[in-house]
Amino acid sequence: MHQTFDAAIELNLLHANQDGADHNRAHFDQWGITCLNLMSSPGAGKTVLLEKTLAALQDKISMAVIEGDMTTELDADRLRQYNVPVIPINTGRSCHLDSKMVAGGIHTLQHQHHPEAIDLVLVENVGNLVCPAEFEVGEHAKVALLSVTEGEDKPLKYPVMFQEADCLLITKIDLVPYLDVDLERIINNVRQMNPKVEIFSVSAKTEQGLDLWFDWLLTKVQK
Repeated sequence: MHQTFDAAIELNLLHANQDGADHNRAHFDQWGITCLNLMSSPGAGKTVLLEKTLAALQDKISMAVIEGDMTTELDADRLRQYNVPVIPINTGRSCHLDSKMVAGGIHTLQHQHHPEAIDLVLVENVGNLVCPAEFEVGEHAKVALLSVTEGEDKPLKYPVMFQEADCLLITKIDLVPYLDVDLERIINNVRQMNPKVEIFSVSAKTEQGLDLWFDWLLTKVQK
């Protein structure tokens, strides 16, 4: 009985969150904005990837960032130097962004900026390999990051993140020569979870593979 009750609560939470995500997506569609949800464990490289992305594409498309963090604006401050709208959301003790939190970010975007002029909103979710994949925020696609330092088994141990991803970036590949890690095994483990996911092996430090990520991202932009 207890397990059934808990499952019912979880189902209701996910259903309510999905309704909110659909509402958020309707706003993005109305404004002609593509929204991507970036997810990973802490330290996989989401923020530095955003830095590289904003620097490389700011002359090609108009971008904004919704920056999720539990307590600080440290990552938001790093991204503000690129002169794009950056909307911080502190989640407190919550280990993920949900659609209601992002709705607040959309409200700020609507009243402080000009959303019709924005092509792409990049949501940086809270660092966690479990919860962010289960709670949509209104995105058009999910992007997962997995660093080579996390090991080969993470796609098998945390399958939902990789099953839900439309694109996977394997990050920090410049470190492969110094680690006991097999890049092909990581890719094969991901393919077991999601045969159709786009996979790019990248290094923010050397910029290897980033051009492929930029090309993929640009294909997702609606305008």
